[in-house]
Amino acid sequence: MFKQRLISTIIWSVVIFLTIKYQFVFAVCFLALVIGGLYEFFGLIEKKGIPIYKYFGMFLGIAIPLSVLFRFELTKGWELLFIVLALFTLFILQLKRQDSSQAVAGISTTLFGIIYVSWFFSFLVKVRYLPGGDGYLAALILITKSSDIGAYLVGSRVGRHKLIPRISPKKTVEGLVGGLLFGILTAMLCRPFLPDFSYLHLAVLGLAIALIAELGDLSESLIKRDCQVKDSGLLFPGLGGILDLIDSLLFTAPAFYFYMSNIRG
Repeated sequence: MFKQRLISTIIWSVVIFLTIKYQFVFAVCFLALVIGGLYEFFGLIEKKGIPIYKYFGMFLGIAIPLSVLFRFELTKGWELLFIVLALFTLFILQLKRQDSSQAVAGISTTLFGIIYVSWFFSFLVKVRYLPGGDGYLAALILITKSSDIGAYLVGSRVGRHKLIPRISPKKTVEGLVGGLLFGILTAMLCRPFLPDFSYLHLAVLGLAIALIAELGDLSESLIKRDCQVKDSGLLFPGLGGILDLIDSLLFTAPAFYFYMSNIRG
């Protein structure tokens, strides 16, 4: 398992480097991950027997990041209009169904998938479009994924005390601490990407991102536990599926964007 994780991590490290360096590669990888993540999420929900609107969710879930990627906005907060229209459309689709059982679950889960996977992940594009965004994007990905790696390495080696076993039996307190330390260290090494930050500021930022990354990881574990699966998919040996790959970024990307654009900006 460790060898598989290492190979997958090396491959994705190269991919991440290319996405940060080349806009076209970034766009292609971004859209592929959104499509794959949506497909995996709706597949998990279908296994629970909830009557979702998979293809409508996929269509709208792709439209939102495309609008962000190409900076297409009819109004300020255009993504919110997408979500409102989605809710209206889902109710119309439900009214046409003969079976009204689990209507609330189907509508809510479809909308949740669009927001959780598509909208949250689209904040990576928003981060890149900020002034100095290439460096911000590099720092965000490096801190987030190094926290994931640190949690795995420390937890698998010295982990003894379970963190939340009912949600993720293998996650440990020691792993959490390892992830936080890796996040802080990586953030301080990312000063070339964040030159206006002091080392203390970088340490606090690294701690915050690492904590949010862990929350994102646990949240996806909660979804998988509810759907009674170990991994969201088997696409990446040792890592799982696309949702397993991007779960922490789904939370850190919006948080980092709002911090950089509103609080610090």
